[in-house]
Amino acid sequence: MFTFLGGIILLIVGYFTYGKFVEKVFGVKEARTTPAYVNQDGVDYLPMGISKNSLIQLLNIAGVGPIFGPIMGALYGPVAFIWIVVGCIFAGAVHDYLTGMISIRNRGAHLPELAGKFLGKAMKHVVNGFAVLLLLLVGTVFVTSPAGLLHGLMNGWMAMGLILAAIFIYYILATLLPIDKIIGRFYPIFGALLIISAVGVGGGLVVTGADIPELTLENMHPAGAAIFPLLFLTISCGALSGFHATQSPIISRTTQNEKQGRKIFYGMMILEGIIAMIWAAAAMSLFNGPVGLNELLASGGPAAVVSEASKLMLGAIGGTLAILGVIILPITSGDTAFRSARMIIADYFNFSQKKIANRLIIALPLFVISFGLTKIDFTLLWRYFSWANQSTAVIALFVGAMFLYVAKKNYWIALVPGVFMLMATTTYILNAPIGFRLPLNVSYIGAAIVTILLTALFFKAARSARANQIPLEDDVSSFKAA
Repeated sequence: MFTFLGGIILLIVGYFTYGKFVEKVFGVKEARTTPAYVNQDGVDYLPMGISKNSLIQLLNIAGVGPIFGPIMGALYGPVAFIWIVVGCIFAGAVHDYLTGMISIRNRGAHLPELAGKFLGKAMKHVVNGFAVLLLLLVGTVFVTSPAGLLHGLMNGWMAMGLILAAIFIYYILATLLPIDKIIGRFYPIFGALLIISAVGVGGGLVVTGADIPELTLENMHPAGAAIFPLLFLTISCGALSGFHATQSPIISRTTQNEKQGRKIFYGMMILEGIIAMIWAAAAMSLFNGPVGLNELLASGGPAAVVSEASKLMLGAIGGTLAILGVIILPITSGDTAFRSARMIIADYFNFSQKKIANRLIIALPLFVISFGLTKIDFTLLWRYFSWANQSTAVIALFVGAMFLYVAKKNYWIALVPGVFMLMATTTYILNAPIGFRLPLNVSYIGAAIVTILLTALFFKAARSARANQIPLEDDVSSFKAA
């Protein structure tokens, strides 16, 4: 229990200390007009209040990742708590903050455009394809997972196909309509339900004195369980997630003032880390250790753990409400995954999105492809999602490091976690069954070589970018805030 509660306290302290430090390094300009006013179009660009933006950001980034990921990461033991806390404070929240703030400085640009500007024009095309692929995987995973939970909650009385269809219909509406029509109106309510469910499960663990394992040198992780690189890809949302780099620009287009960025981007990632801590603790303590947890995962996947843990902690009624809170998470990330994919493709082809017909031209093919992907095994989809997700995080962190290097600021806050995750993702794809299937020792060596080479190329490109004084932001001096 001390490790669990101490980790949550550290996350909160991290927001007020390291979060403030990162904000100071970046250098907020309160007087600078944001894209919400400069590019206001009534669809994607429009100013919204900080409380609404914060809750939307939380629901955008908190899909099943901070629940399913920590549940599966719990198999590695209490070391999962270390990655959630350290990863969230020094990697994930930094990643989200820099992505959101750099986007604000560049017309609300999405990651492919930012990668093209700061990492070279060729990277724009690479990252564009990579980001759309990731968002399709996210959207599909976040269709099948809530559909499975709903199917179980209804005891199977509604056909799985009908549930999938209903979720897709909602996604289509949320993707096409202006952001304030559905997302802006209902997300604050959904956000309250999410927080209540997480507090309910977490409070239940404390009140009942759940046997949450403590972190010790002997108890760090099960014997024979190699934590690198698998742990750092299994627990993504809740510690570090590249998916967030596709979501932060959505809210960068509705943020009223740069000063609000720390609460919206850094703060909501910290809150997601707390949610991850709660579900990791529940998975570790309620099912008779790793053996029992593994059996439950094998029989029903992470959704079964969510259902059982919720009912154990909160009873039938409270457990049902908690499960509904968990169902909302992927749904409210799936819709913005498709929305983000639409916006990225529109930006890439410079295709105006003011008319709903233009939005349909891009969105409908995305939904058709995603529906086809729902026929693929969820476990396989999750593996590809995990690798694509963390690889996107690497790109976003290197974009942040380049921005800070050119600005002659402390770029190490982004480069260090970026290099670490580059090593982890490269090791994974060289070793994994979905990758090159090389022996683990060979994968370590290959990943180290790739990491050293790409880091050297980063410094070479960074020195050139600084010498050429590439512009760090768009000139909005001729605009006035509304």
